[in-house]
Amino acid sequence: MFSYRHAFHAGNHADVLKHVVLVQLLRHLAAKDTPFWVIDTHAGAGLYSLEGEWAAKRCEFVDGIGRLWARSDAPAPVAHYLDAVRAVNPDGVLRHYPGSPFIALAHLRANDRLRLFEMHPAESGVLAGNIAEAGREAARRTRVQAGDGFAGLKALLPPPPRRALVLLDPSYEDKRDYARVAAALHDALVRFATGCYAIWYPQVQRREPAAMVRRLVRMPGLRWLHATLAVRAPSPDGLGLHGSGMFVVNPPWTLQRALHESLPWLSDALAQDDCARWSLQCADEAAPARSG
Repeated sequence: MFSYRHAFHAGNHADVLKHVVLVQLLRHLAAKDTPFWVIDTHAGAGLYSLEGEWAAKRCEFVDGIGRLWARSDAPAPVAHYLDAVRAVNPDGVLRHYPGSPFIALAHLRANDRLRLFEMHPAESGVLAGNIAEAGREAARRTRVQAGDGFAGLKALLPPPPRRALVLLDPSYEDKRDYARVAAALHDALVRFATGCYAIWYPQVQRREPAAMVRRLVRMPGLRWLHATLAVRAPSPDGLGLHGSGMFVVNPPWTLQRALHESLPWLSDALAQDDCARWSLQCADEAAPARSG
């Protein structure tokens, strides 16, 4: 249960997709004066050293953010994401990677709030320390809870400003998380139907990811946008992460256009073999809006 540490995977291709989408959602929310909340159900440590023992053990960031770091031709939505990563590397050398909490913090205004859950006992302690080190304003806007984000989400919805982004991105190390995500979304929509919900999931050779997406798509009356990015063919042994997906409920109108622009470029930049591909589908289309 507590074996997963995101530091092994920080900055990999799955983080790139997740955080490109996250930045676009945050920018849209911040474009209006009304305050908003960000709720992250599985926050991790918040900030990661790419020179540390865990990240260096697998070096997954090399084929993720590492491939993009020196590029100057990124489309605007990817460039906005790169700006968020550069903000924690002010000397221009890629040494740190911001997790979702620190990407969110960079977009919060004075009256916005960040609510973070992390169940892993060591990770939650590191997260709290990282938030404290980020300064008084970051600590004032943020609340860290060591516990189950699926359960904790219920108490926060609806949030006081009635504007919020909820990020659901468990590790899925426990295959029951796929069903938990779908159940959490269903419950959250009953409590807060107008919220924006961003669900990350891995593309692995198991039946659970596809089954979860089918369950989400079949929820009645849902507005959604579904993006996937695979960087290589699945491994012959069936192991490993060959891609990932982001399923966004109540997406802003700006997101589809941003992903149309970004996904082909990301697919080319992050491709590890000829099987790299992307797709983008929305609720009112029976077939993918675009794919490649």
